[in-house]
Amino acid sequence: MSETYTFTFMKEVSSLLHAADGNPFPMCVQCGTCSGSCPVAAYMDYTPRQIIAMVNAGLKDQVMESNTFWYCASCYQCTVRCPQDISITELMYALQRYSIWKNRYKEGMIGPAFSEAFAKTIVRTGRTFEPILAPSYIFSFKMREFFQEIQNATELMLKGRLPILPPRIKRLDNFKRMIRRILPMGGAE
Repeated sequence: MSETYTFTFMKEVSSLLHAADGNPFPMCVQCGTCSGSCPVAAYMDYTPRQIIAMVNAGLKDQVMESNTFWYCASCYQCTVRCPQDISITELMYALQRYSIWKNRYKEGMIGPAFSEAFAKTIVRTGRTFEPILAPSYIFSFKMREFFQEIQNATELMLKGRLPILPPRIKRLDNFKRMIRRILPMGGAE
């Protein structure tokens, strides 16, 4: 007789963190050190401490509608200062991956489109390539910033600092096979 297991939101997110160092986030004592250390907490819908509490409480819809994990600066201040040794930055990355995997995020956010374009570029060529990534965020700029970005890119290309075609790595097929084993990349080819 086979049993069907239903994973809680906390278990789903925890499974994305299996390779991260430190204690799992359910060990959080809600001290607020992460939120007090975060340089971008003022721009987040919820502080890192609140997000951890919401994940632990199973508030999936509220977490997925949040901008918190997309605004994370990846500075690791929260992780370094956490008295419970929780990998909070890795949790933010896990929530980003979960959000993309489940296709659940606020409309108009740059982070999901940028992350998907970045991953697809890496899978295709083995390297990042800025001209392919730019469309995922450049149209969110105001007109003045948009033209400044175009001017900067043109100058970099003319000086040979930004290649016209994406560079490829050696043994790209081996790299692609390795990536397919660790990333669910449907449609990335």
